[in-house]
Amino acid sequence: MSLHPQAVALLEMFKARNLPPVEEQDLHEARNAFIESSKVLNKQEEIYKVEDRNINGYKNEIAIRIYTPNDSASLPALVYFHGGGWVIGNIESHDALCRTFANEAQCKVISVDYSLAPEAKFPVAVEDAYLSVKWVADNTKELGIDPHSIAVGGDSAGGNLAAVVCYLANQRKAPEIDYQVLFYPSTGFEPTDSYDKYGEGYYLTKATMKWFGDQYFNQPSETQSPLAAPMLIPDDEAAHLPPALIITAEYDPLCDGGENYAKKLSAAGVNTTYLCYKGMIHGFVSMTTALEDGNKAIKEAANYLKNHNSNKVNHKS
Repeated sequence: MSLHPQAVALLEMFKARNLPPVEEQDLHEARNAFIESSKVLNKQEEIYKVEDRNINGYKNEIAIRIYTPNDSASLPALVYFHGGGWVIGNIESHDALCRTFANEAQCKVISVDYSLAPEAKFPVAVEDAYLSVKWVADNTKELGIDPHSIAVGGDSAGGNLAAVVCYLANQRKAPEIDYQVLFYPSTGFEPTDSYDKYGEGYYLTKATMKWFGDQYFNQPSETQSPLAAPMLIPDDEAAHLPPALIITAEYDPLCDGGENYAKKLSAAGVNTTYLCYKGMIHGFVSMTTALEDGNKAIKEAANYLKNHNSNKVNHKS
């Protein structure tokens, strides 16, 4: 399929703004610009309850935001990690997405403000992400969460963290993670066809990705760790990972990486659902006022969790 007309219009709008690429901006300005852009590109829904808290991270306290869609005493949960190349993005940039997801899935969403690079380099974000899921699992009673229905999710770098946390939880024998929902995750650092084909002119570029990696990693060899590249998780260990929904965008340099990871999980025997949104670009689930497919993808992912959680409850009863 050709590039979707809505994506064409959005890319033209970005071009008309004539902003320098992220890697050429002051870091503080780049972070603020990402948040401000998200407010324009997403509509904030009303939701039953929003609560901000701080928990212990790997080196420092980190912020979390808990979205509750209704007054049920016990709800499924999704621990969500925002995108932004491990360098930009935060709870605010993904507030609208998390509200919509919580309302659609009728689950609590816990958005995690993990430590960012270059101030906190690999593997600090990984450990922050793991500790946040463990904290949720350890506090289900207080939080009103079903301890047997905890999922993880994220987009782009956040999808990378969600995938890696599943691996770490398996390695460390806790906590139990029931599902993983990954939007166009970063899964490895070897070039792919989509990386070469769509690495320029489609929002996310090769230059930006290289810059993100330079900020995140202490040295290039770290890209060969399974904690950085889920594609490197040994096949016998991949077999023990939770069921996955992986959603990619056709015109995204990360598209093939997401598809390859879905194939890896499926080959290992993991129940995996893979969806590629034709004509879409990287970041489309965070651009919902401009790209209707962004809303569709969020709702599709929310329904995936809702249906699986419902089936689990019905099976128990």
